[in-house]
Amino acid sequence: MGKEISLDGRILAGVANDEDGEVGADTVFEFEQDGNRIYANYSGGAIVDGHLVGTFDGEQWDIRYVQINENNETATGHSIGDVELLDDGRIRVEDEWEWESKEGDGESIHEEIDSR
Repeated sequence: MGKEISLDGRILAGVANDEDGEVGADTVFEFEQDGNRIYANYSGGAIVDGHLVGTFDGEQWDIRYVQINENNETATGHSIGDVELLDDGRIRVEDEWEWESKEGDGESIHEEIDSR
């Protein structure tokens, strides 16, 4: 059995994203975790302000997000992400997402930028 993963206090950034997505390398997510519930505020790049809420079972997250971009457009979506602990102790998430407020879906990768 591997180490238990917690997202609490972790800071992640976008590493890769499909073209329908708005999150990029300048988008920073600051996480909190309470039991299996996770929360994050995020901004940067095309995102002026974003918030997510969801659950995390130690291996996978299931989240809903709402955000406003630099064009003052709001958007909402849903994603399922596989969370793994890298050899250097950082978190990596491979995420499958879909917009709920507009057309589009894709895959993205997020990695921790502030190691514990």
